[in-house]
Amino acid sequence: MRFTTMAKAAGALAAVAALGAGLTPGAAEAAPTPVRYVNLGDSYSAGSGVLPLAMDAPIGCAQSARNYAKIVARANGMHLTDVSCGGAATDDFFTSQQSGVRPQLDALDDDVDLVTFSIGGNDESLFSGTVMDCVIAGVGSGMRGSPCADKDAAKASKTIREITYPNLVKAMKAVRAKAPNARVAALNYPWIAPDRDAPCNGMPIAAGDGKFTHKVQAGLNDVIARAAKETGVTIVDVAAASVGHDACKAQGVRWVEPLLSTVQFVPVHPNALGEREMAKTTAKALGLK
Repeated sequence: MRFTTMAKAAGALAAVAALGAGLTPGAAEAAPTPVRYVNLGDSYSAGSGVLPLAMDAPIGCAQSARNYAKIVARANGMHLTDVSCGGAATDDFFTSQQSGVRPQLDALDDDVDLVTFSIGGNDESLFSGTVMDCVIAGVGSGMRGSPCADKDAAKASKTIREITYPNLVKAMKAVRAKAPNARVAALNYPWIAPDRDAPCNGMPIAAGDGKFTHKVQAGLNDVIARAAKETGVTIVDVAAASVGHDACKAQGVRWVEPLLSTVQFVPVHPNALGEREMAKTTAKALGLK
């Protein structure tokens, strides 16, 4: 009888102590589990060019420690697995991009809550091929006319329509299948060139090819949106947010660096400001901080 009384008293004291500490029985069990967030994609997802580099990512991926996904994850207390990698194409969701880099889809499973990515610009070297072709054509023409559009317009349109679009649908369907319980969001690409024919500081392309380079990117962003709609993926419209912040603008205004006079080691890619603004646009689209 005395033992029972003492036990009750000890229990009461323990309960009072717990309340005094701001705790209740089972409080530890009630702590929320951090959101499991996986970032996939190419150099625009990886933030390639923005220093410092992420120390836990393969050096060949040039993944930044300050890319948009890391900014979103830190602001919202998420557990982030970031397998984005510079140079990635949609094929690299399914196969190893380089030695020591696993297929990006391997990072996904039933317990993932959120997935983001930008992808598609490297399929058939669409971005890099267009930029280099336009630079070569511009220099060769003395920066006159629209030599790149004259040469590549039909080819670029066909590539986007017949190759990039089905590749995006396949990749997005695979993400949904590997992470069936996750919200999946695809970012389109912030503008490199404005929608006008005019000289562009730092981009040595003919003035008449400005609208063409914008049109190629618009075509890519369009099929990203179409593929997202077809597969039930949320679209994050960083292109709309980046109007007026293209690579032709001054430092401190532009979100994407030009080919020349760039302030980072990877040109024609988002700079630190661009990655921060991509993070804001992503958070807003997903209802996050």
